[in-house]
Amino acid sequence: MSLVVQKFGGSSVADAESVKRVAKRIVSYRKAGHDVVVVVSAMGDQTDDLIDLAQQVSPVPPPRELDMLLTAGERISMAVLAMAIANLGESAQSFTGSQAGVITDETHGKARIIDVTPGRIQSALDEGHVAIVAGFQGVSQTAKNITTLGRGGSDTTAVALAAALNADVCEIYSDVDGVFTADPRIVPSARKIHKIGYEEMMEMAASGAKILMLRCVEYARRSGVPIHVRSSFSEKTGTWVTDGEIPAPFRTKTTEEDTVEQPIISGVAHDRSEAKLTIVGVPDVPGKAAAIFSLIAEQEINIDMIVQNISTRDPGRTDISFTLPMTDGAKAIESLESRKDDIEFDHIRYDDQIGKLSVVGDGMRSNPGVTATLFRALSAEGVNIDLISTSEIRISVVTRAEDLDRAVQAAHKAYGLDSEDAEAVVYGGTGR
Repeated sequence: MSLVVQKFGGSSVADAESVKRVAKRIVSYRKAGHDVVVVVSAMGDQTDDLIDLAQQVSPVPPPRELDMLLTAGERISMAVLAMAIANLGESAQSFTGSQAGVITDETHGKARIIDVTPGRIQSALDEGHVAIVAGFQGVSQTAKNITTLGRGGSDTTAVALAAALNADVCEIYSDVDGVFTADPRIVPSARKIHKIGYEEMMEMAASGAKILMLRCVEYARRSGVPIHVRSSFSEKTGTWVTDGEIPAPFRTKTTEEDTVEQPIISGVAHDRSEAKLTIVGVPDVPGKAAAIFSLIAEQEINIDMIVQNISTRDPGRTDISFTLPMTDGAKAIESLESRKDDIEFDHIRYDDQIGKLSVVGDGMRSNPGVTATLFRALSAEGVNIDLISTSEIRISVVTRAEDLDRAVQAAHKAYGLDSEDAEAVVYGGTGR
């Protein structure tokens, strides 16, 4: 009937029983007449365990060898899942990322997919097999080294394969029933979103909603691949991420009814992984900001929110604050300090005890008062705002880390997103 690409995260294949449950779901799709390609993550926390092992052996493991080690987790998953499917009477063949034709650039640890040439996958499908692919990995285009794709790499692998194979849908399975209006672990009354556009989902992913990673949604939007986010622990319809119609073979009366009325705000996302860096006393002359951010770019550090203020200490100088991944804080400080005399700033302040809250919704374009609602809700909870950033469909604020949960709950309630139904369920305990 259709070609379906399915991706199962680590919590979905955490142990032998979980693998068997996933195998039954895949076999049910085959018996319904679908061709199936499966992308798997490493079992449970195996990737974290491998990173710990590497750091016990070497405080700074060589990136090439670290990638070679980390890809072992997905290879284990793909092999045992193929065995479980065979045990149920269906034929399955497993493939590493390189065997599946996932071609990347040369960057170890966070490689980007350049091309996908899925000849072997297509051949396996033509021969009646379920094709199982190790996610999170590929092979570099020139040096032919094994690479890993970084956080959310298996999601990106699945969408890239779906695009290359012209699949009807890419199903992303995790341990929650879909994309919710907030993290169910913080807001138990969060409501499941039944359909959301690529742009809104990209903003939520960029703002910390970890159910789908930003690169995965970007790839899906470019390729027009419909994504169905759902749980491997239940049979419930999940969240459809697409700007078009839900594919006909997967359309139900429920999904059609649930997507009729779209709220002004689609969801409230949060992020605890960022830090704020302030460069104090920068000369307020042209070229200094360019020098600072060129230096940051050379270190391949992604910048999020940026605020520039006139310095309170010297009217001829300015303070520049920006947020960045906490893991890149030390690298950014070291790089800036090495050019302190050239840039002529006074000193650097670093704060990793912050949290970012974002409200996202396409309805912001035509509904005034959305910003005022957020600020009133945070004020009522006594939550102070440090930084503010906006786009057409997003408002983000930085607060103190200890205030973040209360801020998320207050914003979610203020926009009328709380559900009166049963609480959202996180089946595996991670929400991923």
